[in-house]
Formats: sequence, C-alpha cells, structure tokens
Amino acid sequence: MDEDEFAAVYAQAYEPLLGYVLRRCGSVDDAADIVAETFTIAWRRAAEVPGGDQAQLWLFGTARRVLANHRRGERRHLLKTAALRSELEAMSGAVPGPEDAAPVGRVFRELAEADREVLTLVAWEGLGVAEIATVLGCSRNAVSIRLYRARRRFARRLRAAGVDTPYPAAPAGRLGRAERAAS
Repeated sequence: MDEDEFAAVYAQAYEPLLGYVLRRCGSVDDAADIVAETFTIAWRRAAEVPGGDQAQLWLFGTARRVLANHRRGERRHLLKTAALRSELEAMSGAVPGPEDAAPVGRVFRELAEADREVLTLVAWEGLGVAEIATVLGCSRNAVSIRLYRARRRFARRLRAAGVDTPYPAAPAGRLGRAERAAS
C-alpha cells in the first residue's frame, strides 16, 4: 500500500472508525489516541492491510485490539493507583500534609520552590553537596551557594514567625552518602 492508497483508506475509514471507538471508550481524548494508534499500526503494517472495503474491517479489528490493550492499561493503572493511595494513607501520619499548621511547616511551604528543593534534598533525602549537584545538573559551588542562601532565608523567616532555632544553621558542606562511606 503506497501513500495515496493509505490516504484514501484513511479518508474513507476515519469517521466510521472514530464513531466505533467513541461508542466503546469513556473519553474523547482516549478515543483520539486509540484511533491514532490504529492508523499508526496500519501505516507500519501497510503490506498486511487488505484493499477495498476489507481495509475498513481490518482497521475495526485493529482498533478493537488497541481498545482492549487500552482497557487493560487503565485497569493496571487503577490498581497501581489504589495500591499507592493506600500506601500513602498508611504513611500519612509520618509525613506532614498541607493542612499542617505548625509554624515551621507553614514557613517552609512559603519558601520559594528552589529553596524548598535544595533544603529537602539535604534534610529529607540525605544528599550531600556533590550528590545534589548531580541531581540538579549544576556545579558543587552553585549548590553550596544555593544551600547557604536557602538556609539563611529559612532561618530569617522562622525568626520573623517567632520560631526560635536553638541550633545554628548546619554547615553548607554536609557529607553525602558517598562521602560518608569514604570517611
């Protein structure tokens, strides 16, 4: 099948195929994806697509299989989402949520995203400067500067919120996993 034949099959079969899929699919976006995938398969397997009216029937059969794969994928997604949701609910006591009204949490959420990112990479993920530089794709020096400035802004905002910090800010060059293992 050459390009002109494929274009003719597409023009003839697109609307009936879209209607077929829309009646079997819950979402217009999903239906569009399924029809696009069906025509992609037809293009890749053009030598197998029969001519004439049989082409449309072949496309319906292909769309039926693509739709079945889509439904299986949706079921897997729902199962994984449910499992993740229950896991997160079990952990919800350990991780403060957005409703956390503690002054420290409130001040932390008010920081700029860049500051929160670098601070959480140190405090929650346990990464050192070199590791953070790899994650962020920047130099160790840039990370040290960002971390120093983020800690100062956080401490300043904590003081403004009336939160006493009994300890001075941690040093900017905190050892990462690899550095701790080497020492």
